Amino acid sequence: MSNWVCFPHWLSSKPSVSISGSLNMFKSMVLKATSAHKIFNQQRGLHSRNKMAMEYIAKGWNALKEVDRVIDYCEPRDKRLIPHLKTAKENFEMALEVDNSNTHARYWLSRLHLKYHVPGQCKAIGAALLVEAAEMGDADAQYELGRNLRIENEGVDTDQQAFYYLEKASDQLHPDALYLLGAVYLTGDCVEKDIASALWCFHRASEKGHAGAAIACGSLLIRGYELPKSVTKFISKNELTGRKLRKKSGEPKPNPIQLAREQFENAAKLGNDLGFRWLKRLDEEEKRFLAAQNS
Repeated sequence: MSNWVCFPHWLSSKPSVSISGSLNMFKSMVLKATSAHKIFNQQRGLHSRNKMAMEYIAKGWNALKEVDRVIDYCEPRDKRLIPHLKTAKENFEMALEVDNSNTHARYWLSRLHLKYHVPGQCKAIGAALLVEAAEMGDADAQYELGRNLRIENEGVDTDQQAFYYLEKASDQLHPDALYLLGAVYLTGDCVEKDIASALWCFHRASEKGHAGAAIACGSLLIRGYELPKSVTKFISKNELTGRKLRKKSGEPKPNPIQLAREQFENAAKLGNDLGFRWLKRLDEEEKRFLAAQNS
């Protein structure tokens, strides 16, 4: 009997072209799966770090909230505030240790250095962190930096820089930034006066729950200024249907007084005293108008 063992042709020492191609395809699939697994692990690690950082930020924010609750009733350097301030500082620093790209941690740590008498306070560090957070796209930091740059600095013109950061924050619909930017457009301070842009900013800030912006928007509307088309085109389907029905029935469009009233009602709902005063004034004017028509 022969000692040679006969193998099938598909197990020959020289694999055919089709088998070689299959092996190459299998190798590429393994490489793709490995790279995808690495990317998944990286994303999972990033998510884990971000989650841990947000937990630290929440702890720091709670400690700072406790300081804000009592700081108006004691001295800023009161020793009883130090434990809460140290807790806030340590947690914000830990958040940055865990996730150095976290803009919220940068913003709150900068706020701690700039506003509070925290142990180890350094305004230079606070300013650097604020600029970093603003450049990284944090809307709160952009607004805070723009607001601070609008304060008069001797021999330094920072109006354009302030306008730049306020615009960046407004692009993210930050209500305070929208309100301040509207005031800049309204007064023509460092930019050309533009009532339409001011109304746009005030209206969007009012939609975000800013009472002062609602008052400003209503005050401009009652003077006869019209909302820009860029605002009026963003209407819901129900409002659009209502307009079509009004056109068919011949009912007039809402007048500026009614639009202003809606803004003052928004301000009143937010607890703004000027909103209640404006509503009372409008009611009195309507009563006088009706009395004059009946007489």
